[in-house]
Amino acid sequence: MPRTALELLRLLAADAPAEQIEEKARALAAADPDDGDAARDLALRVRAGLDAFRRREAELSALVDTARDLASLPDPGDVLDAIVRRARTLLRADVAYLTLHDPERGDTYMRATAGSVSARFQALRLPLGAGLGGLVAQTRRPYWSADYPADEQFRHTNEIDAAVDDEGLIGICGTPLLVGDEFVGVLFASNRTRRRFHHDEVALLGSLAALAAVSLVQSRRAAATAATLAALSTAHEGIAQAAAAHDRFVGVVLAGGGVDDITAVLGEVLACWVAVLDVDGSRLAAHGPVPDRLGRNPSNGSANGSAEGFADPLADAPAVRRSAETGRLAEADGMWAVAVTAAGQRLGTLVLGGRGGLDAGQGRTVERAAMVTAVVLAFRLRAAETDQRVRTDLLTELLSRIPGAEQTAVDRGLVERGRVLGLRLQTPHVLAVCRCDEPRRRGIALAAGALGDGRALVAEHGDGVVVLLPGRDASAAATDLVRRVGGPAASGTVTVGASGPLTPARGLATAYAEAGRTADALVALGLAGTGGSARDLGFAGLVLGAGADVEGYLARVLGPLLDYDVRRGSDLAGTLAAYFSAGASPRRAASALHVHVNTVSQRLDRVASLLGDDWQSPERALEIQLALRLHRLRTTRQG
Repeated sequence: MPRTALELLRLLAADAPAEQIEEKARALAAADPDDGDAARDLALRVRAGLDAFRRREAELSALVDTARDLASLPDPGDVLDAIVRRARTLLRADVAYLTLHDPERGDTYMRATAGSVSARFQALRLPLGAGLGGLVAQTRRPYWSADYPADEQFRHTNEIDAAVDDEGLIGICGTPLLVGDEFVGVLFASNRTRRRFHHDEVALLGSLAALAAVSLVQSRRAAATAATLAALSTAHEGIAQAAAAHDRFVGVVLAGGGVDDITAVLGEVLACWVAVLDVDGSRLAAHGPVPDRLGRNPSNGSANGSAEGFADPLADAPAVRRSAETGRLAEADGMWAVAVTAAGQRLGTLVLGGRGGLDAGQGRTVERAAMVTAVVLAFRLRAAETDQRVRTDLLTELLSRIPGAEQTAVDRGLVERGRVLGLRLQTPHVLAVCRCDEPRRRGIALAAGALGDGRALVAEHGDGVVVLLPGRDASAAATDLVRRVGGPAASGTVTVGASGPLTPARGLATAYAEAGRTADALVALGLAGTGGSARDLGFAGLVLGAGADVEGYLARVLGPLLDYDVRRGSDLAGTLAAYFSAGASPRRAASALHVHVNTVSQRLDRVASLLGDDWQSPERALEIQLALRLHRLRTTRQG
């Protein structure tokens, strides 16, 4: 097995393809049939995991590139052509095409194609409910077929079937273009052979369609705005400023800039302070002397002007609330705010102030800034969701793995998946369970995800939030979590139970149960809103926690001593019990045990070396006596 594993690991390190790994594994299996198959399966799983992660990364990168391309195309026609070209490339399709909704006729018509050779197909119109595209338009849901001509789930018409046959299309997938409740059209990817579209491919086409819908609507609005501006006096200073600012915003995005850069450009153009809040009211970026309180002292422009993880004071400003209700630019008390939205989803708010007023052109500049900010935030959100989904899947699998005789070995596949995410799952970690009201869980999960220098795994699991952090001190980790993610909230407190240190790659099910019992015991003790470990609670955790873990309690209190007795065939536990029964008198204990007092003293010295020099302190002594009694009861009943 070592040689088999080494050969396969070398191939993985060299980024060898799965076919080469399979070929090498078969050769090794012939020489080592007992372990070769298992090594091959594990190597292929690691290879598949790496391929999947790289594929997601490549798809996300491609979508970001698409956004930048679309942001630089003011003409709606160019936007549509760019969309279908990118769809054909990303899905490796023979033909990609896009139909637009015609509200007056109630159907959709072909508007842009890539890879099409049939003039008849390029002039096709799809009535509502007819064909695959008509069904997508009617239901506003994606549909796909591996063999469309023979697929009876769609209503075929002679005109549609003839056009599809003329183009030679067999496998077709279509997904709607939606902006909020507005239906824009349908984006398709198709092949001239049978093709089964997998769910991740449908999701990728859907992501591109969402981006396409937003870009198309925005480009239409931009074109309409440009037409309106052209009709106005070209000498109007505000209009010229809006156009110049728009060019600067686009340049920032194309150069790879973020929300901070957009905020700085807007602040310089309008000579004012600017802040961007996320959907929860926390400050993402700021420029200039942004007020740290409404109407009071300004901050230095840092993006961290609010308490960590909690809403910025600007979130309660009347202009911000009014903009959230209307979705448009609003003004109140010398402050302006506009909601940042993409595809009907509110992503945050752009807020500014510190100037006398805004004319029409300057108002358009603010709206343009909000539009570009929405694109940047939408892709940041998509990237974060992708990363969090991968991390959640990994944590869920670790939680389902139960350490035991059959699973004592480290799962190398999990280790490799963790390494791709920058995690070291073979090093000491602490597992924490956060108990809180359901409305708070999402916010706590987001706040906890930033801990551990980005090396934390976080997921909503069961009736709480589970956090896996690098470290050895469970008590300190629980206390720190309460401080960082607890805070004041009307919906209730956060109670944290922690377990560790542990090795995540060996499984987390046992640690998760212990951390959950600890959190429940803290609540039962009236200590909601605090954090601690099973060691902090001692026997109180055993009594109050749901599903008492007697074995775990004995291991924590008497583990080294009981292990010593098993290995040496001694009875230090019996000596210790006699010692406490004799009122902590070695002489009386010796008499009860029928041994010399020096023998008792020597055994107690050994107890101290196993349990620590403080084993006779009042608190430790009480725990030890309780554990000895439990051990004696279990031994008696088992005997």
